[in-house]
Amino acid sequence: MTAHGASREALAAARERLDALTDNTSVDARLLADELAAVTALLHREVSLRRVLTDPAQAGEAKAELAGRLLGGKVGGETADLVAGLVRSRWSQPRDLVDALEELADLADLTAAQKSGALDTVEDELFRFGRIVASNTGLRAALTDRAASAAAKSELLRSLLGGRADATTERLVTRLVTAPRGRSLEAGLESLSKLAADRRERMVAVVTSAVPLADQQKERLGAALAKIYGRRMHLNLDVDPAVLGGIRVQVGDEVINGSIADRIEDAHRRMAG
Repeated sequence: MTAHGASREALAAARERLDALTDNTSVDARLLADELAAVTALLHREVSLRRVLTDPAQAGEAKAELAGRLLGGKVGGETADLVAGLVRSRWSQPRDLVDALEELADLADLTAAQKSGALDTVEDELFRFGRIVASNTGLRAALTDRAASAAAKSELLRSLLGGRADATTERLVTRLVTAPRGRSLEAGLESLSKLAADRRERMVAVVTSAVPLADQQKERLGAALAKIYGRRMHLNLDVDPAVLGGIRVQVGDEVINGSIADRIEDAHRRMAG
């Protein structure tokens, strides 16, 4: 979620409340994720309702009471409290509330994975699944086909990921594919990967090399990048013989090129210029 102004502050506060809530071992983070996703779907469908719940002219407590009446008996107390806190906040635009709810649902699932020691696995599986989708146009078409039902897409993902990927990975990808809310599949997977990395307070570096890196090379590269960016770095590794040697590193929007192919292309551009 790219938030601005009031929405950024509201989302930051909501994430803090979620962290405080899920620190309690008695809270079922997966159930919380399911319920937050259900509220996300409700407010995505009901445009007039989300406008009412984000109307700056209405008192925050009145909006919280309305949300409580709508959700009473349908979700647990923890979810109801989170939603109440969200609607008390100010939002730059109504859609930002729905985006925030969706992000909290994803974070709740990732928190559950972290508690079970599976977060690293989920990060890697999201990255690998993104690479598979990028290289398989038929699969991407099937997963993004607007004419296909959510049930059909879920079944396809179950056949691909069921028993082969962590349950959290399957849940996150299924939710993204069946309820994309206007996002591309690639953008949604990238967003999930960033959330997973943020959960571990690490940045993600996509490293492309001509041949697989040795463990010692990975350790040195991770340490060097952590020193540059001042944060722990998670390396998503990809092998592409087309780089001809060296490596290409992308951290967010910044690209560090060290491949022979890039240097050749740069030399050609200089000569042409």
